[in-house]
Amino acid sequence: MNIVTVLGARPQFIKAAPVSRVLRQQHAEVLVHTGQHYDENMSDVFFAELDLPQPDVNLGVGSGPHGAQTAAMLAGIEEVLLAEKPDWVLVYGDTNSTLAGALAAAKLHIPVAHVEAGLRSFNRRMPEEINRVLADHAADLLLCPSQTAVDNLSAEGLTQGVHLVGDVMADALLWATERAPTQSSILEQVGVSEQGYVLATVHRAENTDDPVRLRAILDAFAALEDSIVFPIHPRTQARIADLNLKSQIANLNAIAPVGYLDMVRLMQAARMILTDSGGIQKEAYWLGVPCVTLRDETEWVETVQSGWNVLTGANTARIMAVVRDFVMPGVRPALYGDGQAAERIVAALYG
Repeated sequence: MNIVTVLGARPQFIKAAPVSRVLRQQHAEVLVHTGQHYDENMSDVFFAELDLPQPDVNLGVGSGPHGAQTAAMLAGIEEVLLAEKPDWVLVYGDTNSTLAGALAAAKLHIPVAHVEAGLRSFNRRMPEEINRVLADHAADLLLCPSQTAVDNLSAEGLTQGVHLVGDVMADALLWATERAPTQSSILEQVGVSEQGYVLATVHRAENTDDPVRLRAILDAFAALEDSIVFPIHPRTQARIADLNLKSQIANLNAIAPVGYLDMVRLMQAARMILTDSGGIQKEAYWLGVPCVTLRDETEWVETVQSGWNVLTGANTARIMAVVRDFVMPGVRPALYGDGQAAERIVAALYG
């Protein structure tokens, strides 16, 4: 069986690593990197840390407007598919790379498998929501991380080719937590100690591209009494510069994006995490670290229902109040699988 896997952003590298390890035991895989994330700390370092093979093809698309970026990816992926003639095209998540891979394959009548199918925020203003909905409706194999995702697909009339496989990020995190404490020295480099800081990340367009929301979030960060470690996404850094908001982060421990093992170590040791990332919400839950989500909704509703994740939007006062008053839940139910999702994904592809 020949598989073409389309990747473009760091969360997808993380998700693909455990699947690739299982897949390559018996099958051939061609990795296509669209170049959506092209900074070394956002891309290259992940392949080395995750034992993920270097891409067979790098389209080098880079950043740009959604239409231009997606069009360039479509053209490049189509060329690869025409040359490789794979049995399946495997796409992950909800980025422009996901959509481009799914569309290119569907138009060439090549079966599409979508990992993380069925997730919904029900907010069509988010580009990620458009991408995931369209990818699901183009896919032949819908690989779901949760029963909620299965139910969402059913509500849209998608019941064929649906598999509840669990969350492949749990596989990746289990692998990384065994290595991070001994292989990462990020705490020493940043100058923080266990439970002595709050970890913050901001990257979604709904926050970075809205000056009011971005200012409100940074105001909250600046006003918190905790030490804040803030790995800054390139998009966020550019917006902060454009809006002259550098003074808002002057007292934060702002650092460049870090590799996966360093990020896992930072999450493990944090007192709390503030984020708009979908993946980090889950990782915080699995690690038993309270999470404050800087969005008005989330695809990972079970983490909120459990009490470990609180939605605050971009409301300065609410962010500050939740960080100050958060009460740790007494229990943490098992969510999103058992760390064996990669095996189930490959089995679904095969049969």
